[in-house]
Amino acid sequence: MGPDDARHLLNRTGLGASPREIAAYAGLARPQAIDRLLAGTRRTAATAPPEWVREPITPPRTLRNASQEERQAFLAQEIRRGFDLRAWWIGEMLATPSPLTERMTLFWHNHFVSSQQKVRHARLMYEQNLLLRRHATGNFGELLHAVAKDPAMIVYLDSASNRKGSPNENFAREAMELFTLGEGHYTEQDVREAARAFTGWSLDPDTGAFRFRPFLHDGGSKTVLGRTGDFDGDAVLDILLAQRATAEFVVAKLWREFVSPEPDAQEVRRVAARFRDARYDLKAALRELLLSDAFWAQENRAALIKSPVDLVVGTLRTLEFQVGDPLPFVLVTAGLGQNLFAPPNVKGWPGGEAWINSSTLLARKQFAERIFRADEMPRMAVAAADRRPAASGFGRVPGFGRLGEEGRARFVRALGGIHFDPQRWLEGFAAPTSQADVMRALLAREPVTALPADAGPRETIRVIALDPAYQLK
Repeated sequence: MGPDDARHLLNRTGLGASPREIAAYAGLARPQAIDRLLAGTRRTAATAPPEWVREPITPPRTLRNASQEERQAFLAQEIRRGFDLRAWWIGEMLATPSPLTERMTLFWHNHFVSSQQKVRHARLMYEQNLLLRRHATGNFGELLHAVAKDPAMIVYLDSASNRKGSPNENFAREAMELFTLGEGHYTEQDVREAARAFTGWSLDPDTGAFRFRPFLHDGGSKTVLGRTGDFDGDAVLDILLAQRATAEFVVAKLWREFVSPEPDAQEVRRVAARFRDARYDLKAALRELLLSDAFWAQENRAALIKSPVDLVVGTLRTLEFQVGDPLPFVLVTAGLGQNLFAPPNVKGWPGGEAWINSSTLLARKQFAERIFRADEMPRMAVAAADRRPAASGFGRVPGFGRLGEEGRARFVRALGGIHFDPQRWLEGFAAPTSQADVMRALLAREPVTALPADAGPRETIRVIALDPAYQLK
């Protein structure tokens, strides 16, 4: 492929790519490289989770009977655990041997949306994250069925209140509109009938595990998308999977994730047909998409805007930053508009140009400026410890004030563990490195601003990271 194609493939399918990673793929042909990426995907995380994930949840009935002080203590605990969970996932993104796995886990997090703000229990969000990773590049049908019974999803879309005689349509509607068919491929009557099929899907009040309650289920005849029968929820999901629109809807979303903002309708139909023929094998769809001419076309390079996670985690991975505790980057990604485990609504983050506005563009530039002052992190940490947040440069980061005393102390320690060694990074290139080599490794297109001819390695990298072209992939 050469280095340019290797960088393009790894940045689109992963979370940044260092010169060493680019060199490892540059000598491969495109099909070989794609097969290597797909073969290397994982079903489990490589990073140990927080200890509290092994603890049982606090049952809802306990919270209902709790005092105001006890409920406040529970909420404070879950906020702290939410920070732990986000730091764990960013740590996994940084450490994973399969960035494609984490990109797909994040993709499904924004497809099958749930938010800790409503779910409340961080452990349920953690378990959903495990589920999404387990099926991230597996079978879409199996993923759909699993998510439908996931406790966090049950809470988020109010499935537990869906019962015979009083159906709640939330899950049935989103299953059609956002998870499978897309708008225009179903009727309101289809939603009402499908909601009846999902009645009785609930949770164990003590453990939070999925439980089917037969006495709340409507076992009568239903008609969904032209088919009639005594359907339960699983049968309805199979009906949705049998529609051509489902494969095309999922492939169009994958196209916007990996190729360009505007899917090619003819190509989407072609890849979707391969997807259906493969019985919803996601690796088959990904392979077809990544081998397409459109993925490699010059006009589609630098056509996608980096998400906050792309920008932050991608910068750290690409430049091989040493990071101990990822907590500071939890706050940075949230401040840039992508608060993990808390998408803005059931439709998730819109992405694309929505990532960029006058506020976030300035914040993105501030991130780039701050991260390359890694040698100043200890001084900034001291300023933060002295409760002079303006001097630390992090005081206005959203969430900083909610960390609590223990969290702020942890944050301070984490700042001291961030380090960038430009000389070590340059050693990842196979030959003596010019400014042009650095630019090609970091940018998907020519920079907007010319590089200073006399800039040293650190300054060259900093200037490139501040260029508007760095926001693209």
